[in-house]
Amino acid sequence: MKIIRNLALATIFIIGLVYTTGFFINSTIPEKEDKEFHKEFNNNYAIYAVSLPENLEFAGEKVPLEFIDIRESLDREILVNTYWQSQTMLFLKRSNKFFPIIEPILKKNNIPDDFKYLAVAESGLQNVVSPAGARGYWQFLNSTGKDYGLEINNEVDERYSIEKSTEAACKYLQESYKKYKNWTLVAASYNVGMRGLDKQLVRQKESNYYNLLLNNETARYLFRILAIKTILSQPKEFGFHYRAKDLYYPIRYNNITVDTSITDWADFAKTHNTNYKILKLLNPWLRDVKLTNSSGKKYQIKIPKENGRMFILPDSVLTDSLKSNQ
Repeated sequence: MKIIRNLALATIFIIGLVYTTGFFINSTIPEKEDKEFHKEFNNNYAIYAVSLPENLEFAGEKVPLEFIDIRESLDREILVNTYWQSQTMLFLKRSNKFFPIIEPILKKNNIPDDFKYLAVAESGLQNVVSPAGARGYWQFLNSTGKDYGLEINNEVDERYSIEKSTEAACKYLQESYKKYKNWTLVAASYNVGMRGLDKQLVRQKESNYYNLLLNNETARYLFRILAIKTILSQPKEFGFHYRAKDLYYPIRYNNITVDTSITDWADFAKTHNTNYKILKLLNPWLRDVKLTNSSGKKYQIKIPKENGRMFILPDSVLTDSLKSNQ
């Protein structure tokens, strides 16, 4: 028993010695390492101010960068979007997927190409919902969406269709341009509304967006669009590097015409060799499990080409993925 007790005491002593020694080692060496790390970190880590473009236009209209307030407003948005790297990288990836869809619709409707950056500013090219209830890529409120020809009900909400919502946005932009004859004011009106913009133009006796004192959101709005345009147009200049295969691409699909009621979209998906999830991802404007189509309206339903599933495609196919949908 005495031998066992002595062995136990010896064991406790050794454990204590190791613990104590470790304690002192851990309390001294990491501190030294920590100082060395921070010294090297401080010597190598740097955050840089970004260079503003010498000249900048929005939809062919000059941005007056010679004015201090204009330069500072643009600088703020370029800094925010440059150093919010994850978000801006996602903008770059998604723009490769959605700009080929948006651009021809803008062109067809005689809307300047720069308005594709407005869609990025509005939604990040996602089907998001704002606190005010605006939805989709172009962020239409329920009533506004209906005013510009979108079908919105419990089963169908075309605010979630990239094609239909872009067409509706073009109608708004055309109407606004007829009123203001100025694309910069048109962009501002998309944020604050034509009525809200008119109020400020009359109150301040102005006709130039850059001379208006506006609420913070609208004051920043155009400069955010300009910053997104500047960075996405020359991403490497702002430190964004990627390979072609890192980008997102338009999905290859076939259109199926539906002019009857659909009692169950899951069954419909299985019939067309796909599944409910993929069906809804390709047709996010379908908002219910069924479609009550008593009027016999024709709907175009997208079904993926690759055996009913959205496969990652070879590089040679990715570059031509949009053409194959036309």
